[in-house]
Amino acid sequence: MELHTLQYSQSGTNVFRDTRRQVDLLRTDAADLLRESIEVNTDSASLRGSMPSATAIRRINTRFGRHCSKVTQISELTNTQPSGLEGLSVELETVLGEIKTLQISQEASIQSLQRTYNEHREVMIEQMCGNLNTYIDECDNNSVGTSGGNEQYLKEEICRNVVSIVNEFDNITAKQLNEMKDEVISIKGSVTSSIHKCTSLHNDLSQFHEIVKKIGDNKELCLIASIKCKHIIQQALTLLGKSGKVFNVQSKTKHNVGIPSDSHECCISGICVLTDGQVLVADYYNKRVKLLNQQYQAVSHCDVTEYVRDMCQITPSEVAVALDDNASTHNVQFITVTQSQLTLGRKLVLQHKCIGIDHHEGELFICSNTALFKYTLSGKQVCRLYDESRYDTVVKCAVSPTGDRLYITGYYQQHNLLTLARDGTLLATYTDPALLRPDGLHVTPAGQVLVCGYWSRTVLQVGWEGQSKLAMLTTQEEDGVWYPQSVCYSSTTSSIIVGLYGDNILVFRVE
Repeated sequence: MELHTLQYSQSGTNVFRDTRRQVDLLRTDAADLLRESIEVNTDSASLRGSMPSATAIRRINTRFGRHCSKVTQISELTNTQPSGLEGLSVELETVLGEIKTLQISQEASIQSLQRTYNEHREVMIEQMCGNLNTYIDECDNNSVGTSGGNEQYLKEEICRNVVSIVNEFDNITAKQLNEMKDEVISIKGSVTSSIHKCTSLHNDLSQFHEIVKKIGDNKELCLIASIKCKHIIQQALTLLGKSGKVFNVQSKTKHNVGIPSDSHECCISGICVLTDGQVLVADYYNKRVKLLNQQYQAVSHCDVTEYVRDMCQITPSEVAVALDDNASTHNVQFITVTQSQLTLGRKLVLQHKCIGIDHHEGELFICSNTALFKYTLSGKQVCRLYDESRYDTVVKCAVSPTGDRLYITGYYQQHNLLTLARDGTLLATYTDPALLRPDGLHVTPAGQVLVCGYWSRTVLQVGWEGQSKLAMLTTQEEDGVWYPQSVCYSSTTSSIIVGLYGDNILVFRVE
């Protein structure tokens, strides 16, 4: 008897979506999905069954809420497609190794994040104790020879000043520590969730790998296994930030983000999308950060003291903003969003320019015009990852979802996008005339790289390897892209948001 496979219409959701049950689905594939008794024995990899009926196929359509566009006999597919699973087995092994490496890296990130917080807390407490001891020692020295009423007055003065030092710690340092503690808890929760996904995918991939090795030469079963394996491998590649999916622009809308109190024309130098669909935009010239609702209307804003050069997300409700006055002031300002209101948090003071910023699992990556630095969330400089002698060559940066790749743009990179390894080693240089004065840069959760050409007035999608252009997403001629300075992808709305020189942003719906 012939087995059948089902080809669903594009509007349907893939039947193999539930990765946690991939092995069970493989074992009961035809029995559950084609209504006939096809059984896969994982010990002997044997297959037996009979022709599924038309009633069975109708039941499948009813179960999954859609209609088959075509029913094809598996024998027709096996005659035209390779039946060997050697390549699939190797691919499974490779992805298994990468998932395990990612899991180990994420576990190390959690430990490093907690260690950074603990060390910073101890330093702050030691500083306060040092301040108290220094003050008490000074008072003790000054009290020599004091007696009577003066001694009582001195004791009261000491008590007042000690209370003042402790209150200052409570009001400033303790508040900053609590802010950082909340960040650590949020980031640890996000990373832990990703670790669970890794564990689940690793288990599924491992079971598939064992099954594939036992299937043998049965072409029909090989085809079923291949379909299921390729689906779960694609899910793993997405988790690894190696999605090869190319965006296809469906529509475009323009939104004015200026507000009456702006003193200058807007210049949108950074964009972040919150989990609820609200959008934060950094307005360079007006020195403010604006909150947009889901209709891209400004509903709140907060002012800062320097030019807003870039912005990155720290937690679902917090961002870090790169501030620089183009002279001697270089800061990272944390801003929290609570009930559509923006609140300024702690500030990190840097000794070098701060014009580009990104974040990954508790690590900050900061561009200084000529170098890329790595910092902890407490503001401790870890290392200088990459250095260029030329000015304006390290302006914006973005980190891959797994943290193993860093992307850099610079005004004078000569049409180049640089890709670095985690340790700063140069991996690739992508050059394109359509990328004139590279500027805004963003990596999606699936690893798709978006980059703006400021003078070429373009937005490109580049492969995650940083070696090839996958698509020219927007141009000035077709879409009115006017000197794009920032770009961000919203998974909530499946949209690419482009920040321009001027009062407008462009929102492109994509598939």
